[in-house]
Amino acid sequence: MKLLAVIALFPVFFGAFHKAWAAVAFEPPRAKLLTHFPFKMLTGGIIIIRATIDGHPDSLNFVFDTGSGGISLDSLTAEEMKITSVASERTIRGIAGSRKVNFAYNHRLHLPGLTVDSLDFHINNYDLLTSTYGLRIDGIMGYAFLRRYIVYLNYDVHQLEVYSNGDFPYPGGGYFLKPGFSALPFQPVTTKDAKKITAKYYLDTGAGLCMLFSRSFIRDSGLLSPKRQLLPTQAEGLGGKKSMEITFIKELKIGPYRFRRVPVYIFDDDFNVTSYPSLGGLLGNDIMRRFNVVLNYAEQTIHIKPNQSYLEAFDYSYTGMSIYLIEDIITVVDIVKGSPAGKAGFLPGDKIISINNHFSADIQTYKSLLQHANTTCRVLVSRGGSLYDLKLKIGNILRPR
Repeated sequence: MKLLAVIALFPVFFGAFHKAWAAVAFEPPRAKLLTHFPFKMLTGGIIIIRATIDGHPDSLNFVFDTGSGGISLDSLTAEEMKITSVASERTIRGIAGSRKVNFAYNHRLHLPGLTVDSLDFHINNYDLLTSTYGLRIDGIMGYAFLRRYIVYLNYDVHQLEVYSNGDFPYPGGGYFLKPGFSALPFQPVTTKDAKKITAKYYLDTGAGLCMLFSRSFIRDSGLLSPKRQLLPTQAEGLGGKKSMEITFIKELKIGPYRFRRVPVYIFDDDFNVTSYPSLGGLLGNDIMRRFNVVLNYAEQTIHIKPNQSYLEAFDYSYTGMSIYLIEDIITVVDIVKGSPAGKAGFLPGDKIISINNHFSADIQTYKSLLQHANTTCRVLVSRGGSLYDLKLKIGNILRPR
C-alpha cells in the first residue's frame, strides 16, 4: 500500500516539478540597456535625434515620431549623400496630400552607441519642415525603429534610452496604457466639452500640438458647442500646409490623468489620415511630453508617468501669423485677415529682425516669445529696405476676438 501511494503521488510531484522548470526555462530575459543619449526638444514637444547613415560622416537630424509607419529620409539629403532609391507603389498620406514614394533599401542607422541595420528608408521632401522648425530635417524615425526596441523618453533630462526587448523595470508609479497597434499606436481618450465623448486617437510624438480632430468627428460627435468660436490658422505636415481652426475643449482625460482647457485644432481630413470613423484624430506631443514615457511595442504597452512639465500652462496664444526660416531669414509668410498680426500691420514677406529686442534670429526663440497670450510684444521687421517697429497684441483663444 505504501508503494502504491508513492507511485500514485509521483505524477503530482512530477507535474509540479515540470511546471516550475518550465517557468524558469521560459522566463523572458531582462531588458538590457543598449544606449542612451540626449535629444533636442522644439516648441510643441517635437523631438530631434542626431544620427548618421552607413559610412557617411555627416550627422543628421531625425524627428522621433510614433505617428510614422516606417522610417524616412529627406530627398535632398539622399541626393547629397548619393543614396540610390527606386520607385515603388507605396503611398504615404499627410494632412495636406498623398503621394507615391521611392525607397532606399537595406541601410544602417548609427545612433550614439547603437547601430540599427537592414532599414528601408522611404524618400520624401522635408523642406517645409526645415523652414518651420528652423533647422534642417533630414528624416523621420518611426515604426521601423520602434518595433525593435523598448524606448524610454525621459523629458525631465531630455534623454532617450534604448533597451533590448524583454522584462523591463518600469518606473514606480505612473500608468500603463494598452493601446491598439497597427504600425501606429491608438489609444482611447475621453474629451469633454458640450458632450463627454470617449474615442480612439493616434498617439503622435511627431505632432507639435495637444489634439487634432477631423472636422467629420467634431460634426458627428457633437463634442463642441455650436456657439464656440473657431479661429482660423494653419499647420504644417506631410504634404504641405493645411488650413485649420483652433479652439479649446474643457477637459481631456488619458488613463487617470486629466487636463483642463486644452487647445485643439480642427481640420478637413481630405485624405483621412485620422482613419475616421475608426478614430477621431490624434493626440500630439504637447500632451505626451508632460509624462516620462516607456514605449514597448513588443508587449503593446506604453507606460506614462507625470514629469516636471505635467502642470505647465498650455499655449493659448493666437497671432494669426505664420513665420518660416527662408534662406536663413525668419520671414512672415501667411497672415489671417482680421487677426492680431493683421491688425498690427504685418504683411507677407516681412523679415523679422527682432522680437522684444531679442536679435537671436532663432525661430524657436521667436516662436516662444509669441506664445504669451494677452501680452504685447514689439517686433522689428524689414520691408522693402526700410525698418518698421510693429506692436503686436497677442490674442487668446480662450477669449475669442
